Amino acid sequence: MHLPEGLSLGGQPVLGPTDLSLEGGRVTALLGPSGSGKSTLLRLAAGLLAVPAGGSVTKLAGRVAYMAQQDLLVPWRDVLGNVTMGAHLRGQAPDLARARALLAEVGLAEADALKSPAQLSGGMRQRVALARTLMEDRPIVLMDEPFSAVDAPTRHRMQSLAARLLARRTVLLVTHDPLEALRLADRILVLGGRPATASEVPVPAGAPPRAAGDPALLAAQAALLERLAEAVS
Repeated sequence: MHLPEGLSLGGQPVLGPTDLSLEGGRVTALLGPSGSGKSTLLRLAAGLLAVPAGGSVTKLAGRVAYMAQQDLLVPWRDVLGNVTMGAHLRGQAPDLARARALLAEVGLAEADALKSPAQLSGGMRQRVALARTLMEDRPIVLMDEPFSAVDAPTRHRMQSLAARLLARRTVLLVTHDPLEALRLADRILVLGGRPATASEVPVPAGAPPRAAGDPALLAAQAALLERLAEAVS
């Protein structure tokens, strides 16, 4: 993504001059204050926003799966129907065996496949959303605060699950949570300033998902919190 003049929305500058590339097969986490343009960058990458004049974004159509902050399960389809929603919308025959296998991968029982979303807990709904994302089998996955709607223990488990199931895919993860970024990311970018620009911060050694109690990770979390506080000010 190359935005030499940045990006304005509604006449207000949101992003300053931006150059963003994703490392193949690795997780890039994007943090910053509310309104700093994180979701805007994600939508640009997904092709959901028009690229400003003079800018360029690599076209990713057909190669991207998108996981939003909300689970976005439709109430009129059961769990299996939600996981196979992409095939349904494309008019294709869904691979039900693969859908059931993915539901098992995210820790849902065979009986859960026939439940309605209203019968699921928040954590179960997020696992269905993750299975639906994986069902698309795309090499690039864009995630917009995908686990923020669940409690802390469930979030911790979902992070570990995502790290395992998304291994070797190219992931752009938008998050407000420094610990989440430090556990999951191979690379961390922080947006700050008005208009916002991105700066890179170091990540602890070791492969994701990193242990939340690792002293090096906890020290990095404190430093990243300070960095985010500076971005706000």
